[in-house]
Amino acid sequence: MDFGISGRNAIVTGASRGMGKAAAMALARENVDLTIIARTPETLQATAAEIRTVTGARVTTVVGDITTLAGREAILSVCPKPDILVNNADGELPGDFRNWSREDWLRGIDRMMLTPIDMMRLTVDGMMKREFGRIVNIVSRSVKIAQAELGMSNAARSGLVGFVAGLARQTIAHNVTINNMLPGIVASDGQRQHVEVLAQESGRSFDEIWAARAAQNPAGRYGRPEEVGAYIAFLCSANAGFVTAQNLLIDGGQYPGTF
Repeated sequence: MDFGISGRNAIVTGASRGMGKAAAMALARENVDLTIIARTPETLQATAAEIRTVTGARVTTVVGDITTLAGREAILSVCPKPDILVNNADGELPGDFRNWSREDWLRGIDRMMLTPIDMMRLTVDGMMKREFGRIVNIVSRSVKIAQAELGMSNAARSGLVGFVAGLARQTIAHNVTINNMLPGIVASDGQRQHVEVLAQESGRSFDEIWAARAAQNPAGRYGRPEEVGAYIAFLCSANAGFVTAQNLLIDGGQYPGTF
């Protein structure tokens, strides 16, 4: 299938590893010109080199923190007219809300809600003017299956999803779609960190918890970041122009509801 996005410009945030890296790689395979940002220079450069080697795509790197205004200004100074935006950032680690301060909450909301909203603010009008835009936010299934230990994610990411529900219906007439990807258990660094905290708090071993989470999934396994990346690439394609304001699970069927 020709995705119809060859030569388009894409920004992918949090792109040095995990699902962000997988999304960048999938877009590069479609001959998209990438601008990627992450905080760790060595990891970011290694990812860019790998993507160039595998796909031959043009990859520009920006070292920075996307949750800061300086980081957002830096990446948009390099790619001022993106056609595609993939918002990805680490969530907060599991914990008990009784232990979270106001500063903890503000950090989590800024990272998981306000930063992607601001990236949309800075890019969506240009996309509408050019009559093409694809925005995908990598969120979490926690907006549909609230997890007790992920209270901050439950709240902040639900706020992002609620915001997108309104904005996406204003942009679709200009061929700009906005969708949210809701991953379940995916074998990423973030998932491993999550399980490490659960192991520390419960006294159970990492391997025991890791295996149990896979066994509880109808697929009997963890998702692969590459599967998430492929789904995102399709949503960014010219063929997905009638899909917007959707919260799309990729969780091996673990969500128990019909709708």
